[in-house]
Amino acid sequence: MKNLTIYDPPLCCSTGVCGPSIDPNLVRFASDLEWLKTQGVAVRRYNLAQEPERFVENGAVKAVLDRSGGDELPAILAGETLVSSGRFPSRDELSAMAGLAVTDTGDGSRVDAPKAASDGCGCNANDAACG
Repeated sequence: MKNLTIYDPPLCCSTGVCGPSIDPNLVRFASDLEWLKTQGVAVRRYNLAQEPERFVENGAVKAVLDRSGGDELPAILAGETLVSSGRFPSRDELSAMAGLAVTDTGDGSRVDAPKAASDGCGCNANDAACG
């Protein structure tokens, strides 16, 4: 699994889930990041208002800032690769970024599990046809 690093726009606190009017997208996103942690994904989060030096230390994030002046934040890196900018992705999108697979259980519910590695023939342990 990959680690995800989120470079947030300036927020009032580390998650943006504070103050008199809370953005429901930030509440959902914070919850989704906590869920990723329970799945074993390493998640780091930086806030431009509190840790601006982190934004210029990373070349991809600095390029986002130079290009947009911060309008394309949050910037999200999976490992060292910029995978999203300018919006807070859904849980399914974050799962994919982190290398988790979403599996339909057939009863309308879903289970998220680490993606299995291929055995070299294009088959992996999550495939029913694999022996």
